[in-house]
Amino acid sequence: MVAYLDCCARYIEQGQLPSDALHLMRSRYTAYVLENQAYLLHTWQETYRPVSVEFDVGAKWLGLDIKDFVTTGLKDNEETAEVEFVARVRVAGKAHRLHERSRFIRENGQWRYATAVNMSA
Repeated sequence: MVAYLDCCARYIEQGQLPSDALHLMRSRYTAYVLENQAYLLHTWQETYRPVSVEFDVGAKWLGLDIKDFVTTGLKDNEETAEVEFVARVRVAGKAHRLHERSRFIRENGQWRYATAVNMSA
């Protein structure tokens, strides 16, 4: 397990954006654990950004497992990346697995979260 200070503190607390999509994914997971809406919205690509983020009351995040990480070349002046992960969370005493493939876009040298495909089904 990577310590918060080594992983994500500089991004979440100082507003820096990670240099790659994999670290952005890890920092966004940590922001969900901390219920840090400001960081999540800041790291969301503007086209896809919601007005707010809702958190499950009493959620206890149990871990993040990165399954795959792929960066693709430039397309229409954008670089993209995908991170497949499984996050485990307990809500109201019940354990859940969130298995997604998240898509990230790099614009003007900065990585942002765009969309995700739920792979849990």
